[in-house]
Amino acid sequence: MANRDLMLDKIHLQQNHQQLDLAHNHNLVLGQNNELELGQDHDQELDLGQVVDHDMDLGQGDDGHGYEHEHENGSVDRKPESQSHEVVLHSHGHELAIVENNELVISDTQELDENIDELALDHNNEMGIELVNEMDNDENHLVISPILQQRMLASSSSYELQVGQEFPDVRSCRRALRDTAIALHFEIQTVKSDKTRFTAKCSSEGCPWRIHAAKLPGVPTFTIRTIHDSHTCGGIGHLGHQQASVQWVANSVEQRLRENPNYKPKEILEEIHRMHGITLSYKQAWRGKERIMAAMRGSFEEGYRLLPQYCEQVKRTNPGSIASVYSSPTDNSFQRLFVSFQASIFGFLNACRPLIGLDRTYLKSKYLGTLLLATGFDGDGALFPLAFGVVDEETEENWMWFLSELHNLLEVNTENMPRLTILSDRQKGIIDGVEANFPTAFHGFCMRHLTESFRKEFNNTMLVNLLWELAYSLTIREYDLKMAEINDVSPDAAYWIKRIPPRLWASAYFEGTRFGHLTANIIESLNTWLLEASGLPIIQMTECIRRQLMTWFNERRETSMQWTSILVPTAERRVAEALDRARTYQVLRANEAEFEVISHEGTHIVDIRNRCCLCRGWELYGLPCAHAVAALLSCRQNVHRFTESCFTVATYRKTYSQTIHPIPDKTLWREPTFGGEMNANNAIEVFVNPPKSLRPPGRPRKKRVRAEDRGRVKRVVHCSRCNQTGHFRTTCAAPI
Repeated sequence: MANRDLMLDKIHLQQNHQQLDLAHNHNLVLGQNNELELGQDHDQELDLGQVVDHDMDLGQGDDGHGYEHEHENGSVDRKPESQSHEVVLHSHGHELAIVENNELVISDTQELDENIDELALDHNNEMGIELVNEMDNDENHLVISPILQQRMLASSSSYELQVGQEFPDVRSCRRALRDTAIALHFEIQTVKSDKTRFTAKCSSEGCPWRIHAAKLPGVPTFTIRTIHDSHTCGGIGHLGHQQASVQWVANSVEQRLRENPNYKPKEILEEIHRMHGITLSYKQAWRGKERIMAAMRGSFEEGYRLLPQYCEQVKRTNPGSIASVYSSPTDNSFQRLFVSFQASIFGFLNACRPLIGLDRTYLKSKYLGTLLLATGFDGDGALFPLAFGVVDEETEENWMWFLSELHNLLEVNTENMPRLTILSDRQKGIIDGVEANFPTAFHGFCMRHLTESFRKEFNNTMLVNLLWELAYSLTIREYDLKMAEINDVSPDAAYWIKRIPPRLWASAYFEGTRFGHLTANIIESLNTWLLEASGLPIIQMTECIRRQLMTWFNERRETSMQWTSILVPTAERRVAEALDRARTYQVLRANEAEFEVISHEGTHIVDIRNRCCLCRGWELYGLPCAHAVAALLSCRQNVHRFTESCFTVATYRKTYSQTIHPIPDKTLWREPTFGGEMNANNAIEVFVNPPKSLRPPGRPRKKRVRAEDRGRVKRVVHCSRCNQTGHFRTTCAAPI
């Protein structure tokens, strides 16, 4: 056994009489390094028949089948020959037994190295690893109990309990006793516990171990009065432990969680099993982690309770920001939260593209919920979070509320808001909310959601790629050619695509202004840090979003200061590519604004006054296409002057010119006053309770396919409205 070899100076096994003789002037001792030795002079020598700390007792086995009597001279009475013969040595949970077949058995209720396979005696009086010594044709092996084999040696002087030992209070006394029981692998049962005394015994029936502690007069200190510290039970015979409570788990992994909050419950289970030899349930580890995380970052319940104060801090530290919390009028349970920082509002209205993406992600916190997101796009094409909301569940009513808040935000801050283009998955709640709050906006499909639906119906990568090429087609002629190609591959896929109006997603028919953005792509872009934030208490999650936005604003502001070009990098590269192609084109001028551009692609008409080209690239992307660049060069015009203002570096710097300011720690917030009142928006200012939805602890159940269902052909459904297969009448989207 690595680092813990058990040493015997001289042991003689006599088979004929089945007895254990110790050599003259040799004492059996348990060394400080947990080595079993024979020596003449040692502080921890063995006195047979006496049990003290670190001494070994030759007596009855833990199962009641060992020798029953021990004489003063050290001899041991044997059981009748018809029964198994066994010699058992005890030492703080260690057992060494020599049974009828001369096998040396060690059962350790604390820690045993898992790598031990065999242990035998050699002529040098040493017990080694993987050695077998045959004595009179009998083999002597180390036999380890299957359950106790995974125990690890945890005995230490720090777990000694002595008469007169004092503890600051009864809790400390109980905690020390619990740690000792877990370390030495025996379970305890409380006999009496009150303000002045505490008594416990070993939970194994018939074991004499018992301890009694009492309170000293005038002080909260507890002291051990009596203790019977000998065990006859041999410890527990399973891998669990009654005293391994959730609080004990929390205390055991507290330091690790403070260093790494992403420490998983599965890793906690593995560490506790490795360090203490105890097997716990996943739920215990999960709850232990939650208890420590609540102490570090605040509980989920406290997060909802402090939401009104947090909203006040947002508006105080970031003037002009919007932060509102709403709760149920009946029980004050949380319903909605809306947050938008003034820096985001200013940047979107004054410098961003008039394009908003709507998306949501489901929270993984204790009380579930849904995070709703409204995101713009800056001149360089990066996401620009405008506002976010948290609702108890995703419903049509909550989407209507979120879009109403978004409309109020934009309407209050500008009078000349350009016509917006909104991208989403166009579910009913969002469609109704957009029509009610943004009647002039163009609401199109986000291609990410459309592609997911298409992939579920037709799991074909080539068809998915063709769908994207179809969406990027700029002209109707290109669209028709690509649709014909899809129809050749799969007529069903072509029919599926035709059922969705192309004006909602295809660039050739799209009526809004997307500047080349076919998808909002919000969740995928934010997933790297938003996934971690989604499991935090609501204030911690909101603060995680605020800190990320604050960092983005500062980094992008500083980065833009290094740019020396007129346009942002992505726009500059696109214009440079157009310049390279335009130099080979032939340009014919019709008047001061109209041009005919001839290239290998064909002939295109360019109108620089209306900023349009027959290829529609200038209109859709906001940047001059190669044909427009050729026309502008022919009349000596500055190409950069004919780009949308949102693509200039000056506008980009304006986007991030405002600052998102930090929020002080919650210890500095104003405490809520009792009897909370409603403000003008009917928002509860104090006493917000957690929502009614509650996620059960542990890992969510997985949907598993039953064995009898594997390979079963799915039933083909039929629509009675359009006479097609694959959907029902209620979900039919075919035009009437």
